[in-house]
Amino acid sequence: MMRRTPPALFVVPDAVVACLLFHFQVADLQQVVTTTTSYETYSISSFNDVANGTTLLMLKDAGYSQGALQVTPFGLNYSAHLANKSGRIVFTIPFKLWEDDGASNSVASVASFNTDFDVIIYRPGGAVPGEGFAFVILPSLDAPPSGSERGFLGLTNATLDGNPDNHLVAIEFDTVKQSYDPNDNHVGLNVNSVVSDVAAEVDIPIAPVNVTNYTVWVDYDGIGRAVSVYMAVSGTPKPFVPVLNTSLDLSRHVRQYSYFGFAASTGATYELNCVLSWNLKVQNLSKLQDLPKQYHDGATATRKLSLKIAAPLGATVTLASVLAGLYVRRWRRRKAREERSEMVANALRRLPGMPREFDIRELKKATGNFDEKMKLGQGGFGVVYRGVLPGEDTEVAVKKFLRDKTKGLDDFLSELTVINRLRHKSLVPLLGWCHRNGVLLLVYEFMSNGSLDQHLFGEAKTLPVLGWYRRYNIIVGAANALHYLHHEYNPMVVHRDIKASNIMLDATFNARLGDFGLARTLDAYKTSVTDHGVAGTRGYIATECCITHKFTRESDVYAFGAVVLEVVCGRRPLCRVAGFDLLADWVWSLHGEGRILDAMDARLGSEYVAEDAKRLLLLGLACSHPLPGARPKTHAIVQIMSRSVAPPEVPPNKPAFVWPPEGPIGAEDCDAMSNTSAGAAAVTTASNCSNARATPATSLEVQVGETAISSSLNSV
Repeated sequence: MMRRTPPALFVVPDAVVACLLFHFQVADLQQVVTTTTSYETYSISSFNDVANGTTLLMLKDAGYSQGALQVTPFGLNYSAHLANKSGRIVFTIPFKLWEDDGASNSVASVASFNTDFDVIIYRPGGAVPGEGFAFVILPSLDAPPSGSERGFLGLTNATLDGNPDNHLVAIEFDTVKQSYDPNDNHVGLNVNSVVSDVAAEVDIPIAPVNVTNYTVWVDYDGIGRAVSVYMAVSGTPKPFVPVLNTSLDLSRHVRQYSYFGFAASTGATYELNCVLSWNLKVQNLSKLQDLPKQYHDGATATRKLSLKIAAPLGATVTLASVLAGLYVRRWRRRKAREERSEMVANALRRLPGMPREFDIRELKKATGNFDEKMKLGQGGFGVVYRGVLPGEDTEVAVKKFLRDKTKGLDDFLSELTVINRLRHKSLVPLLGWCHRNGVLLLVYEFMSNGSLDQHLFGEAKTLPVLGWYRRYNIIVGAANALHYLHHEYNPMVVHRDIKASNIMLDATFNARLGDFGLARTLDAYKTSVTDHGVAGTRGYIATECCITHKFTRESDVYAFGAVVLEVVCGRRPLCRVAGFDLLADWVWSLHGEGRILDAMDARLGSEYVAEDAKRLLLLGLACSHPLPGARPKTHAIVQIMSRSVAPPEVPPNKPAFVWPPEGPIGAEDCDAMSNTSAGAAAVTTASNCSNARATPATSLEVQVGETAISSSLNSV
């Protein structure tokens, strides 16, 4: 069971008290130790010459590639190569980390050390990250034990975990939440186990959406028996406040001579764990033998001196340090938050095609400080408010992201990096953005007629029945938008959340596809987005997505087909009608009986064009085909909608869903099948795709490809 982390408020005052106590009577001792203690320093800014097995040892699945240490395998496009791996990279020189007192057989001193390293923890292909990375102190040059993949981080396995004979200590950077973890984005101190003794949540994403170089500092105080861990974007100063600060007596846990290195693992989810540079400075304990006895036992002497001073001054110093520590802690947090916000904003400003940057004050004024009365709607990622820009009389829709700091920033960057360069008359235009002090906002053009679902299913007293010609033109607009995303924009975009509530209507009832929170761009060599959370809304999710966890152009077409039937029939995709639970199943049964027009929205009466109505109903069924390869492509959909080609031919009876589909399938499908219990051939129905409302996606498509990550690695 994970031990509770002491509140950070008390960590700072303790440090302040210690500094004050040392200031009075330990000055002479500190001066002696400083002048006589030596350190062994190693600085490795390039691994080209040292990654040869003599200085650094690559163990199990670790290696060297792209000018960096790859603690787990490097690759961007082959999940079987990346999943369920573990590795270690160890500095082959052992260090003496504690010293015996020969007379009393007790530990006289523990070595201090400082290390910093640059690391990239990267999600290839937008994968959900996993499992984690660690800086480690090891007893030997042995490879990770068998079974150290998945959540064991290349440290232990199910048999060895928690065994004191492991003699290892690790600082973990965990990206998967286990039952004993606080979340999926934390730093922890691990002693002989993957269950952290102390863990602290991190307010920056360890495995962010975009390729990001981080610098990590680990400082160990051998006298105070304490470790501090700091983390920041590379190129920025070392933070004032550590992300983790806790007591640690290495002499109780590691062997006298131990090794420094890195360990990592992947599981069903995976990440790249790339170390770009490494500096290590370790106190040389052999030099302490020349010190007088009272100085050699530095930790004991320090504690005795501290107690002498603490008695008369304790109350006053503690009160002053608590107040000072509280103030400094708050100031530093605010300062760090502002610096991170400005760093992200500067990066966004440099992106090509970025729209206007708004000031937070004008958006607060526009929305009445995000007044509840201005609320237009709320989704899984945020709330949308109506507003009027001050001095411009321009109506806008302001999306405010609400999830926690790490996921909220991921949501914001994911949507912004997809939509910022999309330009099409059938998409909701993005006007600008704002990122200030943790507040994340996107500003869209206001759509005065709301969303399509409001007109289809809103209260009859407030909105008139949507007429046939408007319905037809709305579907035409949605089809054009989807074709643009799939075939006209480069790179291709998979929307993943096409539904009536995400189709907005402007002042003249033209369709505008919006909400790109789940959308992902795909490089030319990719055909799908993997998401183990199966993001989206039930009724619009193609059945194969529940098995493969892959979203494709074909799954977008399936969702579009659900919208087509929804618009023509005036019923939601999931509805109980004539004994059916799915609207598509009911329409298909009517088609088989030769009376497909009986599915028409009764509110239209006879006010529709029968030929066009049948065209749309058949198109909706074709898009809803259980087999993805049988669904029409968007260019065919556009032609059908323009009446330049005949409606699609649809079998009278709905085909059964079979997986894998008959005929050739891609390597990605094979990988997906090997990781599911679908078996060689699973037969089911669409209703078995049972996620009433899937949770918001945690996987994010990284907006960089192999070129970008390679350049990031090689630029260090």
